[in-house]
Amino acid sequence: MIIPENPYLLLTPGPLSTSKTVRAAMNRDWCTWDSDYNELVQKIRSSLVELSQGGSGYTSVLMQGSGTFSVEAVLWTCLKPDSTLLVISNGAYGKRMAKIASMMGAGLEVLTFSEGKQPDPEIVEKTLRAHPEITHIGMVHCETTTGMRNRYAPIAELAGKWRKVFILDAMSSFGGIPLDIRAPKIDFLISSANKCIQGVPGFGFVLADKSLLQECEGNSKSHSLDLFDQWQTMEKNQGKWRFTSPTHTVRAFLQALQELEEEGGVEARYQRYTTNHEILIRGMENAGIRAFLSPEDQSPIITAFHEPENSGFSFEKLYQLLKSEGFVIYPGKVSQAPTFRIGHVGHVFPEDIRRLVAAVEKIKFW
Repeated sequence: MIIPENPYLLLTPGPLSTSKTVRAAMNRDWCTWDSDYNELVQKIRSSLVELSQGGSGYTSVLMQGSGTFSVEAVLWTCLKPDSTLLVISNGAYGKRMAKIASMMGAGLEVLTFSEGKQPDPEIVEKTLRAHPEITHIGMVHCETTTGMRNRYAPIAELAGKWRKVFILDAMSSFGGIPLDIRAPKIDFLISSANKCIQGVPGFGFVLADKSLLQECEGNSKSHSLDLFDQWQTMEKNQGKWRFTSPTHTVRAFLQALQELEEEGGVEARYQRYTTNHEILIRGMENAGIRAFLSPEDQSPIITAFHEPENSGFSFEKLYQLLKSEGFVIYPGKVSQAPTFRIGHVGHVFPEDIRRLVAAVEKIKFW
């Protein structure tokens, strides 16, 4: 059987379009008991800490499943019966974090902001003052519901000031937006293989303050999502996973990390994503389509656009026409306005976005 080339680019929040060499890295099998495989895992773990600028005070833990599995693993592992989590939410993924905590029966406070607004640090501090029982703060860095790049730094600083554990869901931003996990301090950062590092789906990962993770022993009421036990197994057995490792995904991820380094690191990738975004915004404006967010709030990851105010517009029609031109986009997820979304990350380059813009002009029906 001949496997065809990709028929389209994935301009979505993830999974993303990947390079041929990342996909080719999956073309062999690995034994999870062999040291040569587990050495790959250890190399990945150390590379992730290096990317975060965490230094010796941080560790990384890989966890099977989608990124949400890793979010849930962090919450199960961090939260004790007397803990209370403050979730700061302005989109679907903040709501998801709150839902996970609620289903766990954890102590929970939720601060909800509009989908088009940044979280307000003053309101967060008032909440901390009013609720001394809060022990942890969780929020999303890039809320792909809208493309909002949340300013997490003031919230992380408040967490430090009030001695709270700060959890950042950096699922769609880590590796694509520069950050220093120590300044301001992020205690637990969560991301996934198939986002800005441009691997394939199969596992998520957590970057954690070692001393805080050490304090989490015995917290988890989930066996498979016990981040502490996963960490201890990887530490004691030099890269061994507790349960079946996603071997092919792991090898592809190592290749993706190498390609990130060859591109020039996170800063170079951030510049490419930013250029992709700028070309897209200009092209869509020329086609009469406005972005949902103001420029200062927009991430270089994905952009939500207002649907044209034309009774003849149909997202499904736009989707099918662009797919026939070699591009897959995403429906909207904004509750307050009809939108659709176009991602500009993954193995996607400025010339690809220029082709997309030309395709939009070609098929314009509104």
